[in-house]
Amino acid sequence: MRRWVRLSGRILSVLLVESLTAEAAPWRDRSPHTVRFVTVDDGVRLEVLDWGGSGRPVVLIAGGGNTAHVFDDFAPKLATHYRVYGITRRGFGASGFAESPNPVDRLRDDLLSALGALGLDRPVLAGHSIAGAEMSASARSQPLRIAGLVYLEAAYPYAFDDGTGPAMREFTAVEGPGHPTPSAADLKSFAALQEWDERVDGFRTPEAELRRTWESDGKTPTGKQRQFPGSRVFSTILGSAKKYDGIPVPALAIFALPHIPERWIRESGDPTVQKASRAYFATIDALTEKQAKAIEAAVPTVRVVRVPGSHFIFTSNESDVRHEMRKFIDSLKSP
Repeated sequence: MRRWVRLSGRILSVLLVESLTAEAAPWRDRSPHTVRFVTVDDGVRLEVLDWGGSGRPVVLIAGGGNTAHVFDDFAPKLATHYRVYGITRRGFGASGFAESPNPVDRLRDDLLSALGALGLDRPVLAGHSIAGAEMSASARSQPLRIAGLVYLEAAYPYAFDDGTGPAMREFTAVEGPGHPTPSAADLKSFAALQEWDERVDGFRTPEAELRRTWESDGKTPTGKQRQFPGSRVFSTILGSAKKYDGIPVPALAIFALPHIPERWIRESGDPTVQKASRAYFATIDALTEKQAKAIEAAVPTVRVVRVPGSHFIFTSNESDVRHEMRKFIDSLKSP
């Protein structure tokens, strides 16, 4: 009995120490990248993630509202073939921010300045969603500095518009069924929020990205997403009169066609949700196909690929996207 008391006391002590150590240990981003900052403007530094690798440099640019950490799971697999970086645009995550009278041009100049600071020789730019505007602007401005572009659900009218495809206002006018919001239980930890992501959308957002885009006490989300100062530029991009009617470098445009409804929609038994979803995706797919055909007809430097998937195509269709990117990048001339 005494021996068990002594032994159990020791076990409890060990467990207590292990528990306190685990609780005190800070969270660590396990994606295999280094982090550095490059100055692109007075008082503005951009966060750069470097996943290593060798060969052609590939620079990943996040869509609206995200940081470069959204690629934390995707980038390491790409880095087995290329030297892979990610850049967080100004006003998001750890990157600095300052207002600019010409925000679209400023994002273009930020990107080109970052490429120069990193000393990259004719990289491939791969951007998601609204990053297509920055990529098109950069290629139009300095085509000799860029080997190619990969539009990941990003070749919409803000990236290419010669007047033959749909206007951006046609896309923004379409409303789908309201997206669910996480409950208090889903916000009890970042792991719980990732599980909610998977239940609702069908895939998980990397934890580092959630930690940068959700308000947090350091351990758990607090119930709302961060309001980044850089968000104000997106309405300007969507409503801009500036049009890019050509893409002067080789490009790959991957569209989600047809768009696959999120998991919560597919599994919903609500007839109202199903009806709204059918109407929304029928309209979006028709507009997207019209945009894809406009690019195919007008831009010989662009290869258009249609893949059934979600708007976050590099997550929902990771292997398809990596396969198409490898074919495209390996077809480019050496630097």
